[in-house]
Amino acid sequence: MQQIVLLTSWIIAVIYSSIPLFWFAIHPLAPRWRRMRRSPYRILLPLWIVTIASLLAITAPWRTAQLYSTPWAWLIATLFFSMGVRTYIRIRSEFGIANFIGEAELRPQEMQPALVTTGLHARMRHPIYVAHLCTFAGWTLGSGLLLDFILLAISTLLTFPLMIRMEEEELIKRFGESYRRYQRTVPLVPFFSKRAGETA
Repeated sequence: MQQIVLLTSWIIAVIYSSIPLFWFAIHPLAPRWRRMRRSPYRILLPLWIVTIASLLAITAPWRTAQLYSTPWAWLIATLFFSMGVRTYIRIRSEFGIANFIGEAELRPQEMQPALVTTGLHARMRHPIYVAHLCTFAGWTLGSGLLLDFILLAISTLLTFPLMIRMEEEELIKRFGESYRRYQRTVPLVPFFSKRAGETA
């Protein structure tokens, strides 16, 4: 059973680590994807699968190394799982699946993307990434896998911040002063919010 849990934790860590790489394949090349007559996900999804498979192959030799092994760690992990699941549920109802998977950006003529500033987005600018990192952190803390900690550190300190910075520059181009006002009012993380719901 423990081996199955560790295997699952390693695979999930790799999948979450691949999200920024998948994002980098979509957003910087969004104008090119929009010109395609058929769905760009016919290319993007296989590309993401190849990325995940490559990361699994690269990290496989270290997949069982643990910093610690204790069932008590899963109690702390449960708190992160809870935050992640609650955030995902609210995102689905407030943000919509089309925005969540990037379809609204790749097919703007069909989806007519709009700036979302209500619900969780009135408290933090990127709740989706917070949900990703909470879930990622839950598996990392619970399993104690060294590799998970390394991948989480890279995601938290490098790839996710880079993804957020690039996305915010893109949103400024798309929404102009509306997004600049939103940036000034709503923080990246809710702990430093001036007034929750101010932009709702």
